[in-house]
Amino acid sequence: MKIRKLIVRSVLGLLALLLIGGIWYAWRAFPIISGYGSKNMCSAVFLQHRSPKDVLREDLGSFPLSLGSFTVNEKDSSVTGSVFGFAKRKTIYRKGIGCTIVNDFTEAEIKAQRFTIPAAPAIKADTIAWPYGNKINDTIAVTINKEQLDKTVDYVMNEKTKDGKPTYTSAVLVLYDGKIVAEKYARGFDKNTVMLGWSMSKSLTAAMAGVLVKQGKLNVDAPAPVPEWNNIKKQSITLKQVLQQTTGLDFTEDYNSYSEVTNMLFNKGDMAAYTAGLPLKYEPGTVFNYSSGNSNILSRIIRKTVGEEAYSGFPYQSLFHKINAYSFLLEPDASGTYIGSSYSYATARDFARFGLLYYNNGKWNGEQILPENWLAQSITPAAADKRKHYGYQFWINGLNKNEPATKWYPDVPDDMFFCDGYGGQGIYIIPSKKLVVVRLGLQVIDENKFLKEVIAATNK
Repeated sequence: MKIRKLIVRSVLGLLALLLIGGIWYAWRAFPIISGYGSKNMCSAVFLQHRSPKDVLREDLGSFPLSLGSFTVNEKDSSVTGSVFGFAKRKTIYRKGIGCTIVNDFTEAEIKAQRFTIPAAPAIKADTIAWPYGNKINDTIAVTINKEQLDKTVDYVMNEKTKDGKPTYTSAVLVLYDGKIVAEKYARGFDKNTVMLGWSMSKSLTAAMAGVLVKQGKLNVDAPAPVPEWNNIKKQSITLKQVLQQTTGLDFTEDYNSYSEVTNMLFNKGDMAAYTAGLPLKYEPGTVFNYSSGNSNILSRIIRKTVGEEAYSGFPYQSLFHKINAYSFLLEPDASGTYIGSSYSYATARDFARFGLLYYNNGKWNGEQILPENWLAQSITPAAADKRKHYGYQFWINGLNKNEPATKWYPDVPDDMFFCDGYGGQGIYIIPSKKLVVVRLGLQVIDENKFLKEVIAATNK
């Protein structure tokens, strides 16, 4: 009898632990699943005009996202997500500014916000030569093996992950010496489809900061103008440390579990305020720690610097429209600050135009948009970056984390620098090979192999 009672108690104790563990997991994970799914479904349906069925299969079909249920409301342009009926999250679409999760602010407060986005000029882009328009010259440089290049692009469009799943590459575009030499899209996408940049948004945000530096309104070596950092140890954090991801804030960038980044993106209405309020884990400037939170702090710094009246139109007037990139759309959080870490949309061609701006040292059509030394600074890692692989919100071909004596991309030149987004979004800029390469999709590809083959095909 004693043994039976012991067994029963042990089983009941185990069940209790499992129940507590399940509740703990649900309490933390379910809101993230609901928020992520409703946000991505909203933007995919109302911005990209994709079928909800395709989004469920391609974007939200893997565990644990597959636990969620997502309802599209065409009447009020919204998507509501939940997990088994719990942890409901609503995301609303507003024309011109995309989708926003309703967090910490009421839906009415969010909808009352006013954004003034400058309209694109009324031009016939297909009659204007690339890159100022979309007319493509069919002349191919003699250094290019077109057949080999097309095979490389075709392979990437159909590439699978190591476990055999499709990578869902939606677009590949290759510029050689500034000219489009290869371009391909998946079914349902074309040169007019806007696609999610994810963390490539960080590089866009850094460029906006560069514009303000050129105007004399920001100084990278001065303390970052963050209200929450006044009169505390954080007040020594410089703008350069925000750009280089060395603020020292206690922020974990882990998308596979509950962490500061998932909490910020899917549970917080003012993402910059949330991150700015986090404690210091390291002395500022001493440790590289990649953080989407820093990028959103940078985005709010830009907002405060240009002022409320000018802010909503600033990225378009000062950057995107200047480089003839008229498809760009930045989505704000519930507080009205653009989510500078993650949510930018543009066509593959406009992402390529942004890469071309940096390829040309911040100059476009004769105008120096970024400071002349901005590129050099953007691809110079901080002393705290032991792998030497990050600059001003741009990645650099630094050291391999598994083999520190080797390069991150061993078959790609040292001068490559790139924008990188979740799921393998990339704008790869390789000046020594006259290349700007764009790849957009849902899963990571073998980037080293892809770029090696592009280089071989364009530099025969």
